[in-house]
Amino acid sequence: MADSLDKIMYSFVMDDVLKGFFIHVPPGYIACVYDLGRGVLKRVYEPGLHLKIPFWQKAKLFNTQTLEYNISKDFDLSKPMLMGDIPIVCTTADKKNVALEGTVLLRLDTERIPEIWQNIGEEFVEKIVRPTIRSRFRMVAAKYNVEDVLINKRDNLEIQAQKELERVFYPRGILVENVLLSNIDEVFEKE
Repeated sequence: MADSLDKIMYSFVMDDVLKGFFIHVPPGYIACVYDLGRGVLKRVYEPGLHLKIPFWQKAKLFNTQTLEYNISKDFDLSKPMLMGDIPIVCTTADKKNVALEGTVLLRLDTERIPEIWQNIGEEFVEKIVRPTIRSRFRMVAAKYNVEDVLINKRDNLEIQAQKELERVFYPRGILVENVLLSNIDEVFEKE
């Protein structure tokens, strides 16, 4: 009995200690390291196996692939960490309401991820992405009449929304690859 307990403890300690020395970074991710003495290190670790100081340094993986921020009726707002939102209701220049659905393609700037982690944190979707997308979509839609938003200038709406998002996100280390509107519906007031 004591022999098997020793083997279990040895296995647990070896597994825990050995894992503490390494950072495994899979493809499509980078790792940032928080050091107890120096804070978030500026260096990013690309895919591969890297050494770290166990118990003194903590590694955090960040996705560097294209991220889809889906704006859809199917989105569950009770899970705010997810990339997405419910349809964004905007008021047009002629005081009509429209609900916008679509996708915003985003990517984190790999060189700026330590800064994002340090200054914004892991909740960057809740803190920065969602409120900014809502605000910029509403601002851009307010420049057009409802007919232009629904039919005539939909492509202009996408282009202007992308430019506005780029202007706000780029200084924060978030890159906008594309804005794609999939559905725009006029919303009628309930009387």
